[in-house]
Amino acid sequence: MLSVETRELRYFVAVAEELHFGRAAQRLEIAQPALSRTIQKIERRLDTPLFVRSGRTVSLTQAGAVLLKEGRNTLDAMNAAERRTRRAGQAADGPSRLVLVAKAGLSSELVTLLLDAYSAEPGAVDVVLVRCGTGEQQRMLHDGRADVALLHEPLDSFAGLDHEELGTEGQVVVLPAGHPLATRESLRTADLADLPGLSLPRWPFADGTYPDGPGPAVQDHTQLIQFIGLGRTYAVLLESSRTQLPGAVVAVPLVDAPAFTTHLAWPSHSHSLDVATLARVAERLRAG
Repeated sequence: MLSVETRELRYFVAVAEELHFGRAAQRLEIAQPALSRTIQKIERRLDTPLFVRSGRTVSLTQAGAVLLKEGRNTLDAMNAAERRTRRAGQAADGPSRLVLVAKAGLSSELVTLLLDAYSAEPGAVDVVLVRCGTGEQQRMLHDGRADVALLHEPLDSFAGLDHEELGTEGQVVVLPAGHPLATRESLRTADLADLPGLSLPRWPFADGTYPDGPGPAVQDHTQLIQFIGLGRTYAVLLESSRTQLPGAVVAVPLVDAPAFTTHLAWPSHSHSLDVATLARVAERLRAG
């Protein structure tokens, strides 16, 4: 990686993500010939082709796929270092703070318990809670926009992260209030095989973690709940989410669904004393 400059790496990642030199050049706001020359320069320097060019079609070679993965990690680390450095400089002129990111819809009770316990610690700093869409927490940790996050096992990835378990809970099926199954005391996964008029929503994520359904496209938790209330879709969510649901929807326990464990997670390379204190608080809450 030392033989590839940061600017060149950004150029490569743009082409690898777009798989089109013209679109990548527009995204980077540079001329396409200059972009093509840069990619050729990288390939000569690494002594391996990164793309297969066939007419107007562009695809990654195996080596290109490796560089894309490593290149993203490198750029994320550089962006994170820059953001954290700026925040450290800002903290020198004012009070420190921690940015905690959590998926929208996560139990406010759990967050409140964690933050109340942390605020009682000597030297506790302000914690800014940021709600995000499904699957965004890891990205925000890796690129430096967040210091800590609440993640869920086995749904989320903990690659490159340290974490402390907070608690385990079951899942519920969230249905329109007027749906025939909404009056049931519990449901099983087999009951969801045929729900007339309802199907799982489509999520705007490309990593395959959250499978698309044939239902309406949803952008966030709020829109998801609105669509369920309108009778257009349903969802399987954590049991704690039921405390924040409006009257237009009903949560029914899904008794044979796997349990999910919530973790407090942070980058493995973090040296923040404030993060370490919050982690100790999480450990104490779990133990006691």
